[in-house]
Amino acid sequence: MTTYFQLIFSFLLFFGNCRENVMVQDPVAVTGGLISGEYLDQAQVHTYKGIPFAAPPVGNNRWRAPQPVIPWQGVRACTSFGPSPMQSKPVPFMYWSREFLIPESPISEDCLYLNVWTGAKDPNEKRPVLVYIYGGGFQSGGTGCAIYDGTAMAQKGIVFVSINYRVGSFGFFAHPELTAESGYGASGNYALLDMIAALKWVQDNITAFGGDPSQVTIAGQSAGSFAVNFLTASPMAKGLFIRAIGESGANFYSNPRRGPADLKSAENAGLEYARTMQAADLEALRNLPAEQILSTYRSISWPISDGYVLPGTVMDIYQAAKENKFALLAGWNGNDVIMGPPANQDAFRSTMEKRFGEEVSQLWEVYPNNSQAQSDAVQKAINRDESFGVQVYTWARMHSANGQPAYVYNFNRSLPAYDASTAFGAFHSGEIVYAYDNLNTVDRPWKAIDHEIANLLSSYWVNFVRTGNPNGENLPDWPAFETKSNLTMIIDTVSHSEPLPTLPQIQFWENYYQNH
Repeated sequence: MTTYFQLIFSFLLFFGNCRENVMVQDPVAVTGGLISGEYLDQAQVHTYKGIPFAAPPVGNNRWRAPQPVIPWQGVRACTSFGPSPMQSKPVPFMYWSREFLIPESPISEDCLYLNVWTGAKDPNEKRPVLVYIYGGGFQSGGTGCAIYDGTAMAQKGIVFVSINYRVGSFGFFAHPELTAESGYGASGNYALLDMIAALKWVQDNITAFGGDPSQVTIAGQSAGSFAVNFLTASPMAKGLFIRAIGESGANFYSNPRRGPADLKSAENAGLEYARTMQAADLEALRNLPAEQILSTYRSISWPISDGYVLPGTVMDIYQAAKENKFALLAGWNGNDVIMGPPANQDAFRSTMEKRFGEEVSQLWEVYPNNSQAQSDAVQKAINRDESFGVQVYTWARMHSANGQPAYVYNFNRSLPAYDASTAFGAFHSGEIVYAYDNLNTVDRPWKAIDHEIANLLSSYWVNFVRTGNPNGENLPDWPAFETKSNLTMIIDTVSHSEPLPTLPQIQFWENYYQNH
């Protein structure tokens, strides 16, 4: 009998000691009330999913800046992701398999929720914080995508936060009546305002999760990286972060395919939509079912220079050295391509001649087009360099010229595939599962080298989030970027730094845009 009670006592003592390693403040007090989450015993990480950081943007809050959280009674169970924002149902397409897409449901206008992963055992630890912003062309996306899981980063000592924001027409619709009622003389850019509201929530609440609000890094991929770039230029985001990670995206050179560039143009698009829908006023627009707006709104949605969130273009703000102060880590992928099948060589040549006129000879100097096979590769390279390469390069160049630290990478590891249907090389978004050490979330025939690269890249990310410098013990040296050397970290089976391999092509695009 004594032995039995000794065993029970030993078990209770052991269990109690184990629980001492768990954060003791659950439930957690945040803006709006108390929340509880889940504890992942094996990972020793607490997760809190679906935390509201603003009131639901529905009804009269549709197309308004995010409003304060509505308080709740009791303890709110935050154990599942909030709905993804209103968008067309996601299906596998282009270069992405289902693991890279959000769950098919739920999708709702009521989408302003965020998630926290933390391994802190004491709320006073003050761990550095990483806030992740998903991609999706500002038309789709959501935090429920498996590759955005924050467990591994939390295990590495980072408090990881992922945030939802409105996309498409719900995130960017502008209209003169909206501008008049806003109180700040602008409309649109609600997606950016959502992000800013989430960052303010982090400032107010992250200490309860063991995070340090003075050590916040914002990060994103594709549209998420564009968003990071916009936030670095927004005076409204000043003081909300001190570091930024941009993966395949920045907005220095305008592209008409990305929609209206200024408030007036966006308002005109809004007026045209109202006429199309026979909506006499703003009330009628707000009464339209969300599904109807989703199926009928055709104008491309994109952040605009509204004089409020963005007082000018990103280029203008950086040229005046008025961007926020932060350390930058940014880059793009070897196969960062978003396009359909390559065109016939002759058709492609004709298209380029129409676009560039007499300057087309300069294009062919850096992008030889002497065979169909070469033409296929060149079309993809042009798409990569114009859409992502020159944008990110200019970001790093201007940021370093303004006296702030920048680190540039090229991710060139071809993701392994079971067959040709998913063999897309170092495709757009392919680096995410390496950078956040989430290979286990994607079904691919990973090799030992992939796990080594994931450990390498996630270590660089963690070091940067901690210190603003990716370098650390037992890692290949990553020099800071400067235009004299253009040293770039090449991430591949053998990672190393070297002058940017595609510099002639990138400089072609810089020269082209600066003169047009």
